[in-house]
Amino acid sequence: MKRIINTSNAPAAIGPYSQAIEVNGTLYISGQIPINPGKGKIVATEITGQTEQVFANIGAILKEAGYTFGDVVKSTVFLSDIADFAGMNDVYKTYYQTECPARSAFAVKALPLGALVEIETIAAK
Repeated sequence: MKRIINTSNAPAAIGPYSQAIEVNGTLYISGQIPINPGKGKIVATEITGQTEQVFANIGAILKEAGYTFGDVVKSTVFLSDIADFAGMNDVYKTYYQTECPARSAFAVKALPLGALVEIETIAAK
């Protein structure tokens, strides 16, 4: 059975998609950009601050769905500039220190709203 996950503690979808969908014990979180949900916009201007906000958004969705970062099995990271990889990774490794999820990371031409980073996440129980 499919369950739509939505929380006001993460930014609302900016298009025709859900924050997350859970089906058969697997949670698929849409790509999160560094929108501060309280302000409704991107506040941080550097990669570490933006990555922290992305993880705050992911954490809020995980919590709403009854999951934790320990349940994450796959992350896909999109960067507007691959030169920001190290800064993103410095933040990333604070969330995943043991039994790290599988991960892909790509540089892309541009991200929504001029974001520097977007991360989509899959978690499973």
